[in-house]
Amino acid sequence: MSLAVVRSRAPAAGRAPEVIVEVHLANGLPSFSIVGLPDLEVRESRERVRAALLNCGLDFPVRRITVNLAPADLPKESGRFDLPIALGILAASGQIPAESLAHREFAGELSLTGALRPMRGAFAMACGTARGHLSSADASSDVQSERHEDRTPELYLPLASAKEAALVPGVAVYGAADLPSLCAHLAGEADARLSPVAAPTLPSDAAATPADMADVIGQRGARRALEVAAAGGHHMLMIGPPGAGKSMLAARLPSLLPPMTDDEALTSAALLSASAAGFTPAQWRQRPFRAPHHSSSAAALVGGRNPPQPGEITLAHLGVLFLDECEFDRHVLETLREPLENGRITISRAALQADFPAACQLIAAMNPCPCGWRGDPGGRCRCTHEVAARYLRKLSGPLLDRIDIQIEIPALSPAELSARSTTQGEVSASIAQRVEAARERQLRRQGKMNRELNGREVDEVCRPDGDGERLLREAGERFGWSARAYYRVLKVARTIADLAGNDIPNAAQISEAVQYRRAFSTQ
Repeated sequence: MSLAVVRSRAPAAGRAPEVIVEVHLANGLPSFSIVGLPDLEVRESRERVRAALLNCGLDFPVRRITVNLAPADLPKESGRFDLPIALGILAASGQIPAESLAHREFAGELSLTGALRPMRGAFAMACGTARGHLSSADASSDVQSERHEDRTPELYLPLASAKEAALVPGVAVYGAADLPSLCAHLAGEADARLSPVAAPTLPSDAAATPADMADVIGQRGARRALEVAAAGGHHMLMIGPPGAGKSMLAARLPSLLPPMTDDEALTSAALLSASAAGFTPAQWRQRPFRAPHHSSSAAALVGGRNPPQPGEITLAHLGVLFLDECEFDRHVLETLREPLENGRITISRAALQADFPAACQLIAAMNPCPCGWRGDPGGRCRCTHEVAARYLRKLSGPLLDRIDIQIEIPALSPAELSARSTTQGEVSASIAQRVEAARERQLRRQGKMNRELNGREVDEVCRPDGDGERLLREAGERFGWSARAYYRVLKVARTIADLAGNDIPNAAQISEAVQYRRAFSTQ
């Protein structure tokens, strides 16, 4: 036959939409055209595929070859379409059985020798294959044979990328080292049959979380604030001099968070898999911790490019985004407003709009002034009040309103440092138990974390007792809180009450929540 159809998937921020690769051979002057909105990497597939087929001893048809990547309005990028294009040419020219491509999906970049190179997005592609198999919306098209729902979908990838994809349940993942071995398998040669790749052995939880809260010296107040932040999923800002332990505390937040559910693990891994950083099996079920450099652009932080690509806030979805020192440009920081509030980021371009998840927990750290020593008893700070105030104004009021917990981290005294060998703080495991119990109370009560409550839900579940109400009203009037700040204090108080097992926040818990909003009020 002169027409062949091969299924593949495009790397689109973890969604991996289906792409149908149609290959047609016609009479006429020899040519090789690829249509369907391909980018430069995909257009270069013509040269890689031609060389790979010839170097593997296969015939390259000297005919008019047209490759269509459908749907035509979906941008196609990366070299993952090399393999389906090559298989389509082989099937259309009768070198492999066309029926062997049915009910299977393929992706992989070819070297000039025919070897299959590793590719990014293998995990995301496997997730898309599994979802497509289970979805009733995956009806057959004019060029597709009808799918059989009782048949396990098969996915063929480069051998080096197959292991991460094998973590996805419900998909039979096959790894091939090169094009000839895959062609022999599709041709049904008994001595060349490939076996499904087994899921890799994953590290234990203990080995995956080396950072422990027991390593933190002193900082009792900061440790408590971090526990509250973990329990309610609250955003947190730490202000303190260099060496106070801000980065150390932030790095230990993932050790306090509950284990990821199956759906959360699949979502997070799919997002990381489609990114430039990639995904490894060692990251499975580990909450992401992203710490971009302060020179990062707005596009790197929240996403950008054309077509739109996810940024750091999306790659930190269901995990932690740590902004150290807050030396980012003010414009870059202001782009965080909407995703911190909504848990999603929408990037629009002239011909395309992309919606990415961004439900991460923001942990930010900064110095109290440019030199970092403001308030130091030794008098090392030489910054004037105006210089320090201008430095702190890098964080605007609307952005600060969205950060629930704002605390000062004092410098450690020599006495605290020398007592390290005789005193040890509470380990992460015991704190994580309290955090998990508090989150379970939230899920039973409202089905979401306290950070995610809307205004009406806050009125229903976060209202304190009479004394707490009076204290909250007085604090709001004294510090001039906005409505958003007022409700966020209520959410934090609700989390503190959940940690204590209380049904209604009391005055003491309101007082603690108020203290977590005073860092900027006292500057």
